[in-house]
Amino acid sequence: MSKTSRGFSYVELMVAVTILALLATAATPYLQKTIQRKKETELRENLRDIRNAIDAYKLASDQGKIAKNIGDSGYPKQLEDLEFGVEDISDPQKKKIKFIRRIPADPLAIEIDISKPLSTSQVVSPVDTWGKRSYESDADNPREGADVFDVYSQNPQKGLNGIAYTQW
Repeated sequence: MSKTSRGFSYVELMVAVTILALLATAATPYLQKTIQRKKETELRENLRDIRNAIDAYKLASDQGKIAKNIGDSGYPKQLEDLEFGVEDISDPQKKKIKFIRRIPADPLAIEIDISKPLSTSQVVSPVDTWGKRSYESDADNPREGADVFDVYSQNPQKGLNGIAYTQW
């Protein structure tokens, strides 16, 4: 009567685990690049959406739909104006004009450790994740001011294209 073996031996299991570990090690850099590429795509889309909303605000201002004081640039005073809206002075009912449904957050702004519970001091408004440039500041040295002319990522790292996120 011969005894037939069933299952795997310890050596066979170790070989299989080693092969799986090598495959996982090889796939990790690819997965990290894929995640970075996804975040960069989201950053491009968010920048485009906010910049389009800023341009729409400026156009409405130039068309006389938004109250503007002498010396104002015509750009929004704060990013929240794009989301919450401003009064349309050309409308007899004074309805609000909204330029974006919501201000998206910078996907590269902060990395949150999801294993730890968030405290209220760690919760960051999407508006606060962006660097803001006023109309009066230079592109090479962006700074906040009386209005919001442009937004940029505050992440100092370089993207996959070799350009710093702050320059996108």
